[in-house]
Amino acid sequence: MKFIFVTWWVISGLGKGITAASIGKLLRSAGYSVTITKLDPYLQIDAGTMSPYEHGEVFVTEDGFETDLDLGHYERFLNENLTKDNSITTWRIYQAIIEKERRGDYLGQTVQVIPHVTDEVKARLIKNATKFDVTIVEIGGTIGDIEWPHFIEAIRQMKHDLGKDNVCYVHVAPIIYLPYSGEMKTKQIQHSTKELTSLWIKADVLICRTAFPLDKKIKSKLALFCDIEPEAIIEAIDAESIYQVPEFFKQQHLDELIQKKLHLRPKKSNLKKRNERVRDFLHPKKSVTIGLVAKYAQLHDSYLSVIEALKHAWAAHKTQIKLHRIQAEQFEDTKERTKVMKTIDWLLIPWGFWKRWMEGKILAAKYCREHNVPYLGLCLGLQMAVVEFARNVCGLKHANTVEDNPDSPTPIISRMPGQSEELRKGASMRLGSYTTKLEKWSKVRKLYGKEKITERHRHRFEVNPDYYEILEKNGMTLSGRDIKSHLVEFIELPNHPFFIGTQAHPEFKSRLDDPHPLFVGFVEACGSAK
Repeated sequence: MKFIFVTWWVISGLGKGITAASIGKLLRSAGYSVTITKLDPYLQIDAGTMSPYEHGEVFVTEDGFETDLDLGHYERFLNENLTKDNSITTWRIYQAIIEKERRGDYLGQTVQVIPHVTDEVKARLIKNATKFDVTIVEIGGTIGDIEWPHFIEAIRQMKHDLGKDNVCYVHVAPIIYLPYSGEMKTKQIQHSTKELTSLWIKADVLICRTAFPLDKKIKSKLALFCDIEPEAIIEAIDAESIYQVPEFFKQQHLDELIQKKLHLRPKKSNLKKRNERVRDFLHPKKSVTIGLVAKYAQLHDSYLSVIEALKHAWAAHKTQIKLHRIQAEQFEDTKERTKVMKTIDWLLIPWGFWKRWMEGKILAAKYCREHNVPYLGLCLGLQMAVVEFARNVCGLKHANTVEDNPDSPTPIISRMPGQSEELRKGASMRLGSYTTKLEKWSKVRKLYGKEKITERHRHRFEVNPDYYEILEKNGMTLSGRDIKSHLVEFIELPNHPFFIGTQAHPEFKSRLDDPHPLFVGFVEACGSAK
């Protein structure tokens, strides 16, 4: 049982998740079985109620757990579906301990951070690691944060418990460049490793985030003051694409270094196929312009999986996607809508919550339907397309979603009987993987190439079955339904170049090595229409 623990210091956003995922990709390509777990210090049970403005998108696993977006990076790099066990929050640890204490499991002991909290952390990590050669653990937060000493102490103890040959500590910190003097500063890294050592953890590998290559002088200085071997100082230089990072690490022999440290049988990493796909991405032969009409359009991480899925389709078609992020409110004004559409060719409407700017998304769907513009609607994107079609084609002028108007006389998007109407927000949606049966002659059936498919979900509202008949009568194809509940999962317009909506989040299952068929079909349709 081998563990790699990834920590960081100074600031967030250094790419610790990409570092963990890239190490995992290197080891996986060498033939080792690898998994990655995230330890998050916040007190939420999961990431479901966190604001996209603060934490970016919420990623959903196959088993319906709402997690930090880093799990999306893990899945995309490892090409493996993870579960709720790969996301451990402080509250989940505390919750388990409190339940044990209430049952009397501790037999009168005083329940303390050490050993009870740290033992719970270690037990979960070890349980998750039993089926794999190597387990990578990313520690959320930065060294010195008040929220996470229990995690640091737990991973310190694991070296004692498992032996030094079975644990490797990888530390990520930034090289700060001062443009006015042309200097690269290392003092913050020196303090970082000193702080880590004060917690009885000595970094085995130092990953230096930098905008410029590190010269021998910088590496020698870091080696001396951080007490680390020069070959274990790895530069993580700014890359054109995150998918280049595993190859950058391989060129610096990080895979060999880790295998040696963990006493793994030496194996060569093979990134040939991955690198070919990265080259396709970096050297496209043509381009299309796609508008992302959304509530959180200006925040990159809010729709991270959607953007990555488009990149995967980009690589598959060698077609560069010029993505314009458009606030949905811009479509509510006719002049502004006309102005926006002059700059883009095609539209994608992703998920979103609450009623703000829904009308803008409805008008965007209307524009695509009337002007034969390729349209892909994800989750709310499907719902807005259905509302628009009901109003303007079916003649249901007051059609709406109950999310916008709970008293709508024509609730074409509504909660279904038995669905929760409680005020609680956490884990109250339809979450995780569901199976859909696709109609035989539908476009989505052709794209997927099979009758039954599974996709992940994260939504509260459904197309109301009371209106299925009128939608189909007026020309909308309900092209996929859940095999158990028979709720609508896919819609499309048969006489349109590409107009498809899904209640699901197909972006969560797209990989660079295995791009999602919906996104591949969408990009292909955009190129053909252009």
